[in-house]
Amino acid sequence: MTRTETDALLAAPDQSTPLGRRDHLLLLVATQTGLRVSELTSLTCADAELGTGAHLRCTGKGRKQRATPLTRPTARLLQRWITDRHATPADPLFPSRAGGHLSRDAVADLLDKHLSIAVRSCPTLASKNVTPHTLRHTAAMALLHAGVDTSTIALWLGHTSTKATDVYMHADLATKEKALARTAPPNVGAHRYRPRDALLTFLENL
Repeated sequence: MTRTETDALLAAPDQSTPLGRRDHLLLLVATQTGLRVSELTSLTCADAELGTGAHLRCTGKGRKQRATPLTRPTARLLQRWITDRHATPADPLFPSRAGGHLSRDAVADLLDKHLSIAVRSCPTLASKNVTPHTLRHTAAMALLHAGVDTSTIALWLGHTSTKATDVYMHADLATKEKALARTAPPNVGAHRYRPRDALLTFLENL
């Protein structure tokens, strides 16, 4: 998604309600961190380090642990969310109505719900197939546009190699255009052909 589309989606949840605040935070964290759906739904409050160097700890594929940094505004919102709920460290960071962990289907459902609202202010969303995994792609593309190299993005997303991350380079036309601009020869332009004097003399004598 583009920045405009992402902003429209984040603005869709009604933050005057607890569920709306939960959905807004889940979507915000997803688009900023690029965590997989399974990683998002398994987070507990203890996984959120919200002081200096704020980050989320998660267990990804292959049971590999990693820490993903958070922006200060997001960290503040998460801290307020945890405090207002009087949540314990063992509680899910993004709980279901019953207080347990959200399922993958529940995340897909809440995303569809808020997309139907966001499309009213951002019609381009209607032409896109936005799934929970799209939020991960959105985070990766935002990092790429910010100039972050693919090796760092691979570490950020929990990929075992840069091969899985190279797909974002292929998908980013803006990056390709910048690369082309760097390789274009200088002072390229249209020049009128000027024949040599000998050729002009030859043609005049035909």
